[in-house]
Amino acid sequence: MSESQNLSKGVIFPIGDKLPKQFSSNFIGQAYLKMLTTTGVTIGNVTFEPGCRNNWHIHHKGGQILLVTGGRG
Repeated sequence: MSESQNLSKGVIFPIGDKLPKQFSSNFIGQAYLKMLTTTGVTIGNVTFEPGCRNNWHIHHKGGQILLVTGGRG
């Protein structure tokens, strides 16, 4: 079973695709992005592999809301 299949067990939203290279400076390790909507307020589901770290960064176009659905920080 691949790591992405492992991560998708028991989750609310689909795991999505590996983050594009343009976001690589924001993460150490592998993360996945599934856009849930791009109409109006954009909503994306980001899934982190175990050990992946998110580097502090700014969202200039409206901020960010984090909804943690599993794991530990």
